[in-house]
Amino acid sequence: MARSQALLFLSLIAFVLLGSSSAIPRKTVGIYELKKGNFSVKITNWGATILSVILPDSEGNIMQYRTSPGNLADVVLGYEGIRPYIVRFTSLNALIHYFCLFLSFFLLWSRVQKVKANYNFVNVQNGTTYFGALVGRVGNRISGARFVLNGTAYRLYRNDGTSSIHGGHRGFSFVIWTVKEVVDGEFPYIKLYYYSFNKEQGFPGDLDVYVTYKISGAYELSVTMEATPRTKATPVNLLQHSYWNLGGHSSGTILSNTVQIFASYITPLNDQLIPTGAISSVSGTPYDFRNPNTIESRINYVKGGYNMNYVVDGHGMRKVAVVEDHRSGRGMELWANQPAVQFYTAYYLNDVEGKGGAIYGRYAGLCLETQGFPDAVNHPQFPSQIVNPGEVYKHDMLFKFSF
Repeated sequence: MARSQALLFLSLIAFVLLGSSSAIPRKTVGIYELKKGNFSVKITNWGATILSVILPDSEGNIMQYRTSPGNLADVVLGYEGIRPYIVRFTSLNALIHYFCLFLSFFLLWSRVQKVKANYNFVNVQNGTTYFGALVGRVGNRISGARFVLNGTAYRLYRNDGTSSIHGGHRGFSFVIWTVKEVVDGEFPYIKLYYYSFNKEQGFPGDLDVYVTYKISGAYELSVTMEATPRTKATPVNLLQHSYWNLGGHSSGTILSNTVQIFASYITPLNDQLIPTGAISSVSGTPYDFRNPNTIESRINYVKGGYNMNYVVDGHGMRKVAVVEDHRSGRGMELWANQPAVQFYTAYYLNDVEGKGGAIYGRYAGLCLETQGFPDAVNHPQFPSQIVNPGEVYKHDMLFKFSF
């Protein structure tokens, strides 16, 4: 037995040394612009990420990096250019990564000890900000980085303490998507594709994933996410993780913004930010945004700011939230077809250097991520996120801007 284990170990090393560099696909990362009049959206196929959303203010001005809130037009947080989003992984990086993975599998199989491959060869967006990215295969947290599906236990990559978050250390945010279509015209759009292989970050089955960003009307941006399993049932929960500041990305905090969320319930969290399994009313709590309220009017009653899953009222495609920035006169409506939305006020941003030399601190932006319930795979009372082969997961979002 010991000899066979040693031979297996040596063969794995040989595989890595001889095959790792040729196994790394070389793809091109680009920046693509959708434009309709004075409304434009820039997107990269690295992580299917929204880089900028340029809007006029209430006076029709378009000024990307000016400091006056009335003139700012880039309303999403992000980095300057494409380079900060990416750390190129070399063959040596990949060698170390795969070596650690194979060593982990070997030691687990031989029951000597458990080892976790901790070497990340992709920069996790400068401290897991996920600026503008599409996250998956399962966005938000999965407790214990494990779940059981059809009698089989699956263990995932732990990248948030003992849990998995946003698909693991190399989820859909940190891969190069294939550009399938870029179409100009009255309603310009870009369609991106990613093939997620069986056991990627621990998830079962091969998965075909598409996202389409489209300027679908006057100052309207639609996001359509689709996924189809090829071989096995798998959980799917894709999120769009843009940070919004309607006053402009460098205009300061979003605390004075007025927010309305059409949700009567939340899923309370434990101290690890994992849902307890309960569903609680927002009535009489600081989480009640059923009527418009400023964020600053109640955020001090919530430890660490808002980072909560709201159960959206109704079903199908409906209005989820409204945000208004009175400094610039800009507003945003969010519509979606998902059961829930994560409201996050960027408490953990800590002097991140962004576009135009801007420094993003706490509360510099807000996220409204429509989604399935977090950790649904471990809470059978939550709406299921399991998609079977031949079924199509579809997540529709629509942002309507006004000024």
